[in-house]
Amino acid sequence: MTMKKKIFAIFGPLVLSAVLVAILFFTPFNIDLDSKKVLADASTSMSANILRGNAIKNKAISSDKYVPFFGSSELSRISAFHPSVLAEKYDRNYRPFLLGAPGTQSLTQAMMMKSMGSDLANKKVVFILSPQWFVKEGVTKDYFNAYYSELQTYQWVKNLEEIDESDKYLANRLLDFSKVREDKLLVRALKNIENGQQPKKSDKQSIRLKLSMLSREDGLFSKIGMINKQKAIDKATKKLPEKYDYQVLDTLAGEIGKKATSNNSFEISNRFYNKRLKNKLTKLENSQKDWNYCFSPEYSDLQLALNQLAKEKTEVMFIIPPVNKHWSNFTGLSQEMLQGYAKKVKYQLESQGFTNIADFTTADNVSYFMADTIHLGWRGWLNVDQKIQPFLEGNTKNNTHYKMNDSFYSKEWQEKDPQEIQ
Repeated sequence: MTMKKKIFAIFGPLVLSAVLVAILFFTPFNIDLDSKKVLADASTSMSANILRGNAIKNKAISSDKYVPFFGSSELSRISAFHPSVLAEKYDRNYRPFLLGAPGTQSLTQAMMMKSMGSDLANKKVVFILSPQWFVKEGVTKDYFNAYYSELQTYQWVKNLEEIDESDKYLANRLLDFSKVREDKLLVRALKNIENGQQPKKSDKQSIRLKLSMLSREDGLFSKIGMINKQKAIDKATKKLPEKYDYQVLDTLAGEIGKKATSNNSFEISNRFYNKRLKNKLTKLENSQKDWNYCFSPEYSDLQLALNQLAKEKTEVMFIIPPVNKHWSNFTGLSQEMLQGYAKKVKYQLESQGFTNIADFTTADNVSYFMADTIHLGWRGWLNVDQKIQPFLEGNTKNNTHYKMNDSFYSKEWQEKDPQEIQ
């Protein structure tokens, strides 16, 4: 090997990296955030880049058109009664911006809310709280990793002013995850915050540079993987009558649900039943009899989201879905336990001033309310819409008299028995 080749082998990759970084920072290209199509596509995409990023979702939320719908996998199942379908078919004055995917739970939602900052101020949002989030260990490592946002974490650290209990809890919680602990700069900053201190001055410049680079990447690449659901929405709207009439729609929901769940006795969609359950019934029978959603770090993770919503005086409609009773009877999942979960989470909400709550946990036996074991279906979404539409379209006064309680970050609250709540 010649000397020139040896030198290139040593320094070539470094030069190439420097060139790529220069291109990244100085190229004039950006996402066209004024494009109605970009925002419309993003509103139903639920892609990881949109959830982890800031540029597109924050631009949409800052407008008067899009309403954040925070949730998880139920948002990804487009049917004739999905919120995005009903809003389009009946030309509502809002369009849902779907902020969730399979595996997004309170911790991910809280980081997204923090990244929106004042774009949420005095706005209305919908927040779907799924019972299955509240398992003993809370959000799993794999789910957290899938939607972990370096950008949103560095943004929070960089903009942090006075450190309160929510900041200390969040820093401590993030350090639970190996994905976060891989970043030594961030670990040092989080340990300081955990102890009520700002990051060291020597780290602050590095934090600003890292945030600048991550923001630039977001501006360049957040459209990657953004596949909208518009075709599915357009197809679903054709199944609906031209005029919104609850009784007519409820009958239609029952008819569609009955046809879609014809191959099993659980009122579970045929496709889901065939793919996920049919060959596992023996194993699944009585498999959930010891499950309990009343004791979980998820309650404190939820408090992070509530704290941010309260800070921005955001009005929230909380939706608490049921679990399919046919399925819970088969698996042994306790409906009594689910009522305990609902009691506990509603106490956490109501005691702090979050009073717009639609609790559907007692609708577990309504035919075709659920599409499968745990996801809202035809009648479910229609009944949810009966709460959402007047909340979003009504000219109600902003009722955001929140009084936050830091005790909800405690282990004591996570392990509190609902029966002890008065």
